[in-house]
Amino acid sequence: MRSDAVTKGMQQAPHRSLFNALGMTKEEMDRPLVGIVSSYNEIVPGHMNLDKIVNAVKMGVAMAGGTPIVFPAIAVCDGIAMGHTGMKYSLVTRDLICDSTECMAMAHAFDALVMVPNCDKNVPGLLMAAARLNIPTVFVSGGPMLAGKVKGCKTSLSSMFEAVGSYAAGTMTEEDVLEFEEKACPTCGSCSGMYTANSMNCLTEVLGMGLRGNGTIPAVYSERIRLAKQAGMKVMEMLEKNIRPRDIMTEKAFQNALTVDMALGCSTNSMLHLPAIAHECGIELNLDIANEISSRTPNLCHLAPAGHTYMEQLNEAGGVYAVMNELNKKNLLNTDCMTVTGKTVGENIEGCVNKDTEVIRPIDNPYSETGGIAVLRGNLAPDTGVVKRSAVAPEMMVHEGPARVFDCEEDAIAAIKGGKIVAGDVVVIRYEGPKGGPGMREMLNPTSAIAGMGLGSSVALITDGRFSGASRGASIGHVSPEAAVGGPIALVEEGDIIKINIPENTLDFVISDEELAARKAKWQPREPKITTGYLKRYAELVTSGNRGAVLELPSKK
Repeated sequence: MRSDAVTKGMQQAPHRSLFNALGMTKEEMDRPLVGIVSSYNEIVPGHMNLDKIVNAVKMGVAMAGGTPIVFPAIAVCDGIAMGHTGMKYSLVTRDLICDSTECMAMAHAFDALVMVPNCDKNVPGLLMAAARLNIPTVFVSGGPMLAGKVKGCKTSLSSMFEAVGSYAAGTMTEEDVLEFEEKACPTCGSCSGMYTANSMNCLTEVLGMGLRGNGTIPAVYSERIRLAKQAGMKVMEMLEKNIRPRDIMTEKAFQNALTVDMALGCSTNSMLHLPAIAHECGIELNLDIANEISSRTPNLCHLAPAGHTYMEQLNEAGGVYAVMNELNKKNLLNTDCMTVTGKTVGENIEGCVNKDTEVIRPIDNPYSETGGIAVLRGNLAPDTGVVKRSAVAPEMMVHEGPARVFDCEEDAIAAIKGGKIVAGDVVVIRYEGPKGGPGMREMLNPTSAIAGMGLGSSVALITDGRFSGASRGASIGHVSPEAAVGGPIALVEEGDIIKINIPENTLDFVISDEELAARKAKWQPREPKITTGYLKRYAELVTSGNRGAVLELPSKK
């Protein structure tokens, strides 16, 4: 056991004296030490129940013969961080979470881990850590929030942001907005649509790192507590069988994740996180494979913001395994992949029926024959851009219009809410990428303002930043190379005609090669927006969005 390095032998007597100081008995030291990584805090609604999840995991570990030991992971609430400097500090926490978990696990010689995340960056950050450490690990999330209800209709956080846009457009009263404010987020849990947190928790099931229901059982259900106990017991079984994360997160498992991603209509942020997780597994996940998988994978779900169903309904319909079973009817999954259950994907999903064909469309009656996410290329995005195709209005799948160019999110929001953006425009927000932001801010405020002002079916938005999973419309993010490194998005000028063709996976602007070269020759890098602290270091190390914004040491000249 790894923990023998701190619990066994005369040389470890000083170590045992410190365990004694913790109140630990000899019997506890003789058992495997299982680290429980708790993302609990009192500022993130999706994390306020994690103390109960962690206690249940501890009980499960102890029942199965292990010694559970809790240590923390930080978390940012993207909704609270949205629309101000705080959003620069969201994506960057993914690597802090991964690095700090590695430090704690290695320094204290844990034999196994149970990860307890919930919201946006904790799930991928801890998956990255699991891959890097490669010791037996199980995930159990805090679960999704129940949908709100306003005027008899279910609703969620995305509707809340769009209500602010509607108020700016004069189509909603202050009293209406207040009603949304009080009712949109009624319980603890990750926000109730297929946003980034729920996307990644569902994909954790698909990758094989979480038990059935990890992505869909609501946070307030007692079933979630039972799941946590099962996760604690299961990690002990994995330890006994020596099943490790890299045995589970194989190239075939990532292909499964991309396939189910397309069927569920997950957040575009999955296209940022899956390559980063794969990178830690030693697998380079080329985003071009996403379109190949999308071309053969039907989109079966339209959860908010793409439609009017929510995570609780997906859970009642059979959850992620029911979606996977539908896909398996056309042999779209690698069913021989190992999972934390100790069984294969095929064994796990056998008999998991679709209980609601309105929430999960049957494989023969999908929303579309192709998947929910598209990766675009063209002279505006030579290294790709990403769009949530399932949340785009049909009339915006092909669009051509003049560029309205902004060098930061705040300027774009002011123009949108000031009525300066009109039908047909293509809003370009640049210098918001991983380096340029720094931190690659999400753009839920401008997309929600566009939707709330009734422009969602006539205005597109393109950025080298990214979008919340709550964003909808022709919102194309992750444009790479980003403006800060001189990518073509930095060379777009006001009024340039931009051509978007999502069915053809293209993103271009109308410019001659000669003019493009001339603009490139005149371009000068911008002074960094942040010159101190963690964001400065992050900007120096972070790579492009199309590579998952992973961190790398600068290459030696």
